[in-house]
Amino acid sequence: MMEDAFLLAAIIVSIYGLVVLLRLFLGPTPGDRVVAVDTLNTFVVAVMLLLGAAFKRTIYLDIATVYALLSYIGTLYIARYLEGGFKR
Repeated sequence: MMEDAFLLAAIIVSIYGLVVLLRLFLGPTPGDRVVAVDTLNTFVVAVMLLLGAAFKRTIYLDIATVYALLSYIGTLYIARYLEGGFKR
């Protein structure tokens, strides 16, 4: 019963991810696209956590933690690039 609730929540978050994909493809500025990618990465982490809870597997939690950290670092690098921080 509880597993079904976690799976339903994962499906709902995935549907929200499809809406964010629209912003990713239609975003008028690169900044909008970066925010969309960051939001999509957050949704991926949320789905991993929900699936880990649904299937009672701790490996999903470990993978979600590493993915969230790499996503954060990637977002920082992209933002720095868009601001012109890599120029010498």
